[in-house]
Amino acid sequence: MRKLIMWNLMGLDGRFEGPGHDISWMADAWSEDLEAISIQQGEAMGGMVFGRRTHDLMAGYWPGAADGPEANVAHFMNTLPKYVFSRSIKHSDWANVTMFNSDPVAEIARLKAEGGKNLYLFGSAQLARPLIEADLFDEYRIGVAPLLHGEGVPLFKEWMGRRKLSLLEARPMKNDVVLLRYARVR
Repeated sequence: MRKLIMWNLMGLDGRFEGPGHDISWMADAWSEDLEAISIQQGEAMGGMVFGRRTHDLMAGYWPGAADGPEANVAHFMNTLPKYVFSRSIKHSDWANVTMFNSDPVAEIARLKAEGGKNLYLFGSAQLARPLIEADLFDEYRIGVAPLLHGEGVPLFKEWMGRRKLSLLEARPMKNDVVLLRYARVR
């Protein structure tokens, strides 16, 4: 069975988007070591999981980055399978996208059971909530940036129940980002 891994950057105040869904701050957190981690994860990835809003942001950015300084990461973002959950859009022009308007818990459980390389969820706080509640995440990888948004979208919205996690790694990166890796405790 493959794993479902959450991979996100957030500010110290727990927000991964500033006001108006602003993610421009991520450029300040980006560094060579975060790029190396992204490439390493891309090589280990069997697919990416997005909600509609994150899909729209990513689909609007990565196809145009294929010839830029982030070309190595863009390769994975543009070629790997993408599983998008949306009640409002039915089609994507971005390569290798499968759209779902059904129950994300059932679909992710099915995708995990298919086996293969791991699935990674980016952004998508609204989609993450039912997956957390269903205890489908095997690992949380969070890059904490030295930033307080003050306003914006929190990565972890309220959900029912507590989840105990075990620290796998805490690694400081360039630009003062700290990578935290946690596994769920069963």
